[in-house]
Amino acid sequence: MKTLIYSFFLLVTAISLQAQTGTIAGTVNDGQLNDILPFANILVQGTTKGTTSDFDGKYTLDVEPGTYVIEFSFVGYTTQQISEVVVKEGSTTVLDVTLSGASLDEVVITTTARKNTEQSVLNLQRKSVQLLDGLSLESIKKSGASNVASAVRNVPGVSVQGGKYVYVRGLGDRYTKTILNGVDVPGLDPDRNTLQLDIFPSSLLENIIVVKSSTADQPADFTGGVVDIVTKDIPNGKQSSASIGLGYNPDFHFNSNYITNESSGTDFLGFDDGLRSNPFNENQEFNFPTTTPNTAEFLAGRLNPTLAAARENSGADMSLSFTTGNSYDVGDNKLGFLASVSYKNETTYYDDYVDGQRFRKDTDPSIFELNTDRTQQGERGENNVLISALGGLSYKTDRSKYRFNVLHIQNGESGASLLTQTNRIDNSNTIKKDVLIYTERGLTNLFFSGKHTNEDASWTTEWKLSPTFSNVDDKDFRTTPFLINEDTGDFIISPSESGDASRFFRELDEINVASKLDLTRKHQLFEKDAKLKFGGAFTYKQRDFATVRFSTPFRNFDSTILNGDPNAILGQYAYSATDDSGFFVRQDSNENDSYDSNINIAALYASEEFRPSSWFTAIVGLRAEKFDLIYTGQDQNGNIFDEEKILDKFDLFPSANLIFDMNEEGAQKLRASFARTTARPSFKEASLAQIFNPIENELFIGNINLQPTYINNFDLRYEIYGEEEKKFGLGDFLALSGFYKKFKDPIELTFFAEATGQVTPRNLGDAEVYGVELELRKSLDIIGLDNFSLNLNTSIIESNETYNEDELILRQALLKEGEDLGDGRVLQGQSPFLLNAGIAYESTEGGWKSGLFYNVQGKTLEIVAAGEIADVYTLPFNDLKFNLSKSFGEDQNQTITFKAGNLLNDDRESVFQSFGAQDQLYSKWSPGQDFSLSYSFKF
Repeated sequence: MKTLIYSFFLLVTAISLQAQTGTIAGTVNDGQLNDILPFANILVQGTTKGTTSDFDGKYTLDVEPGTYVIEFSFVGYTTQQISEVVVKEGSTTVLDVTLSGASLDEVVITTTARKNTEQSVLNLQRKSVQLLDGLSLESIKKSGASNVASAVRNVPGVSVQGGKYVYVRGLGDRYTKTILNGVDVPGLDPDRNTLQLDIFPSSLLENIIVVKSSTADQPADFTGGVVDIVTKDIPNGKQSSASIGLGYNPDFHFNSNYITNESSGTDFLGFDDGLRSNPFNENQEFNFPTTTPNTAEFLAGRLNPTLAAARENSGADMSLSFTTGNSYDVGDNKLGFLASVSYKNETTYYDDYVDGQRFRKDTDPSIFELNTDRTQQGERGENNVLISALGGLSYKTDRSKYRFNVLHIQNGESGASLLTQTNRIDNSNTIKKDVLIYTERGLTNLFFSGKHTNEDASWTTEWKLSPTFSNVDDKDFRTTPFLINEDTGDFIISPSESGDASRFFRELDEINVASKLDLTRKHQLFEKDAKLKFGGAFTYKQRDFATVRFSTPFRNFDSTILNGDPNAILGQYAYSATDDSGFFVRQDSNENDSYDSNINIAALYASEEFRPSSWFTAIVGLRAEKFDLIYTGQDQNGNIFDEEKILDKFDLFPSANLIFDMNEEGAQKLRASFARTTARPSFKEASLAQIFNPIENELFIGNINLQPTYINNFDLRYEIYGEEEKKFGLGDFLALSGFYKKFKDPIELTFFAEATGQVTPRNLGDAEVYGVELELRKSLDIIGLDNFSLNLNTSIIESNETYNEDELILRQALLKEGEDLGDGRVLQGQSPFLLNAGIAYESTEGGWKSGLFYNVQGKTLEIVAAGEIADVYTLPFNDLKFNLSKSFGEDQNQTITFKAGNLLNDDRESVFQSFGAQDQLYSKWSPGQDFSLSYSFKF
């Protein structure tokens, strides 16, 4: 009993003492190399407290509350003392430091503790041998961003399309790669090279790094940049937070005229409960009238009879999130966990929605204006539910670290459109269409990694394995067209002019397994520290894609009886064998609507990082990749591809990154880099698939002869980093960059000259891109505006693509009087300029944060012209946002945030442009102005 009482007393005492202490924790970085510094010494001056950094460069110290001077030292490195380090009871003070090589005389550098963790990202940029930009968690908080997509737009040369997908240096989606914690993860749209960024709440982030120059250890399939989303590692203690938010858009919400699709009982959870599932098995026969599954009796309860868009009141947007993490001592080791779940339910409504329009050039060279081929506009409503959950475990020993993460994303998108379509001016038919869609997406990613080092940390081995399972279901897309008789006003179903009522089901299943092994050896070269890195990677991807199409024709029936009501088609007017009259079901699927493809990418690489002199650092490397794409499918002529290898490429990708320190402090740097990279076709592009978009009324047709793009990249950048006690102070940053890219066989989206509603990817000639970037981060206290800071970055880019022979012939055939083609055009997807600007205010003592941020991207070629169909350009969208937040409570653990978006009330527009002609709309919608209010609580 005495032993139990004594043990209980010790436990209570330990808990009490722990509650009366605080923690200093952080990372010691190696200023000699782009790496962490293991086994460095950390001492709390005036006490006996001290520790060493582990093999990962991390350390933790528990001390009583107070203000301290912390000393960092390592043999051969300059000792650094950080003063005014404030430690509060029960909280963690993060203190990262970078130690540089010592001079002949012993030197001690004394600085004060940094108040802004943006400096940690600037230190990473400063010491990196790659050309990169980044955002710290502190910068993300300043911008008021609730997710990665909102935050990353503040990185120089970066823009975000559709609120989800990142573009770097104005280059299209295929030239930008997004990775999670250094490994490839496909997104909710597997045909994109970038991951959907709005699925990650900012509470999960450590920082966001955008790498703009390649090294041999990186995958070769990027050109604009690699966006690395770095999530929080093992927390130093318990960290939990929760938030709730509401959003309101006057154009979208509390609108009784909102147009919608009927919902299932589980739509609010991001998946369909079976309401929209295909009721027929794959062996079902539809040989009307010799088989009977088309009768009203058989159809009853099978195919959903609802074909019309409905109206209801739209609610406000809502978001919820919860994040928690903790770490525990397990003997001499450490076990940590991190978990997060977020929920978003958003509604959009456009009452003047325009998309899928077509205009043609006149064959007469003296007529400049475009002729109407098809117009389409009306209303569109959409409800989007997104649930993401991330859980992770980390286990750390003296010389090893293991990590396991599981990420699941569930997304349900329900939409309805009521559109009016008019065809060519010489026909002028008007068609009313009800379109109902539902897409269900699910993605599960597992991530395993390990890092191991020997006793003196001269050897490091790191491995990663990341399988991903994704599924995309287009469930019961329904389109019902009625031709409006211009004489009588009657609604008619006319198969020859408007088409039959139709519906289709599509399913995509994909497995993606990425693996990577890196080995690093620290050694001496030129009597200075150097680092050899080598390893390999293997990625396997497999996709099954299948489409089932149905149409609903009729027999011996007067369609004017329907009076334009789509719901009557499979209701009271379903086919009756007795009367031999009514609507029946016909399967219209084609063999080329389905395919099965595999991609294998095997890579080996080696690189050497070295310092020939104290002012010059270099990393040179070579990467070899073997890329295979194997296709199974059938074309329209019945030709069968049975596991045929349609792409078989072995390529070498050299890279070199050079850094010149322009002053003794290393605060001014000149960087130069070269790399060869690639952009490869997606599964959908390198196929025979025909994928129909019922809203835009557009058909995507794959191109099985598509070839990869190869790019030579050159970069040059001059950087100035602010220093303490100077007008250009700590945290300030200025950079001027120039770049040049040479593209061979770029992949571009173009129209079919013979068909107005069809697009396809093609290799359309070689291209060049060159540009300059300017970035400035500056505190405004120099002009008396304390707590204010300016963030300004801009990119100006020129591109030119030389016409290939086919495109040149088509363009020359339709030249207008006075028109000069020149030798080329701009690159598809390339923006001519980008501008990000923001002014932020932060009062640490008062808990106030605010900012006004502006973003715009220049006019961009969206779809390349073909024959009589002109080029389509996306016009600039001027985005102005404002945020204001107030933190309060104990240690400012509660925050209320107000945000306002699209304050300029700009529209999203794409237009057809042709020499001497007035622009004609391809698509247009008004996102309106959005306002949100959120509350978050840390505990």
